[in-house]
Amino acid sequence: MFGRRGITRDGGRIGLSHEVAHRGVLLASVAVLLVSASGCGGAGATSVATSASPSISATSTPLSTSAPGATGGIWHLVWNDEFNGPAGTLPDPKLWTYDLTSGSGYGNNEWEYYTNDPANVSMDGKGYLDITARKSDGSLACYYGACKYTSARLTTKSIYQVKYGLIEARMKVPGGIGLWPAFWMLGANYDKVGWAACGEIDIMEYVGLHPNRLYGTAHGPGYSGGSGLGATLEADRPLSDDYHVFAVEWQPNSIVWTLDGQPYFHITPTDVPAGDEWVFDHDFFILMNVAIGGLGGLIDPATIFPESMSVDYIRVYQLGG
Repeated sequence: MFGRRGITRDGGRIGLSHEVAHRGVLLASVAVLLVSASGCGGAGATSVATSASPSISATSTPLSTSAPGATGGIWHLVWNDEFNGPAGTLPDPKLWTYDLTSGSGYGNNEWEYYTNDPANVSMDGKGYLDITARKSDGSLACYYGACKYTSARLTTKSIYQVKYGLIEARMKVPGGIGLWPAFWMLGANYDKVGWAACGEIDIMEYVGLHPNRLYGTAHGPGYSGGSGLGATLEADRPLSDDYHVFAVEWQPNSIVWTLDGQPYFHITPTDVPAGDEWVFDHDFFILMNVAIGGLGGLIDPATIFPESMSVDYIRVYQLGG
C-alpha cells in the first residue's frame, strides 16, 4: 500500500487536472467502504474541478543536501534512502522495519499477506527498491482461507520519525486492477491514542481501478476514512506508465501535496470540521506498501503477477536544517 517488464527509469510528461473536496468517499465504484484502525483509510472523494495544469516531468534527481520547495523556501536534507544496496538484498535495517501480518485484511478486505521475504521486497542492484506483489503458494493463512497473495509493507516506526518537512519519494506505481500501492505517514503516538486520533497523511495512494487518478488525503479524529480531507488529481494517461515524485510540504498549520513538484492540494486547520482537532503537529513515521484487493477493487483476472512498485528514493528535508 508491485514485475517490471521493459520499463524505463526516466519519468515522462503528463497533463493534469485535479479535483478537490473536503469530505467524501474514496472509490464510489467500490460497493463497500471499510475503514481500518490500522490506517491507510482511503482518500476523500472529489467534487470541484479545476483547469488542467501544464505538462510536467519527473526525471531522477541527483541527491542534493538542499532542494527548493514548490511553495517557496529552501529545504535541507535530513534523512534519505537511495536504495543502493546489492541486488536481492533487503533495504537497510537501520532505516526500515516491516509490518508483518497474519493476513487480517486490515479491516479493508485486503487479500495480501505481508512478509519481509526478498521475493516481496528487495533492492535490484541498480539503485532501486522493488516491493512486489505475488501469488502465494497457499501455505499461509488469511482471514478468508489460504492466502492468495503476498506483498510487503515497510515502515520507519520506532526507527525514524519526523515533525514537519518536505517528504518525497520517486516511484513507479504498479498497474493492474486490484492493486493499491501507498506512500504515507502515521502519527508516532499511534500505539497510545490509536487511529485516527494519531493522524494519517496519505502522500500517495493509487488504485489500479482508476489508472489515471492520484489520491492525497489527511485523516484525523472526526474526518477519517471516507470523510478524510482529500483530493484527487487526474492525469492524461496512467500514472503507472512512468516514475513520478510524490511529496508533501508539511509545515505548522499547513500541508501541501505535490506531484512532480506541482502543488495540487492544500489543507490548514480551518479545513478541519467544526469541533474536530487538527492532529498534524507532532512526530510521524513513514510507510510504503502494496495492498491487494480491498478498497483497491476486485482483482481483475487480467492483472499479471508478480507486479512491483519500483522506488528510486525516499528523502526528507526540513526548512533551516
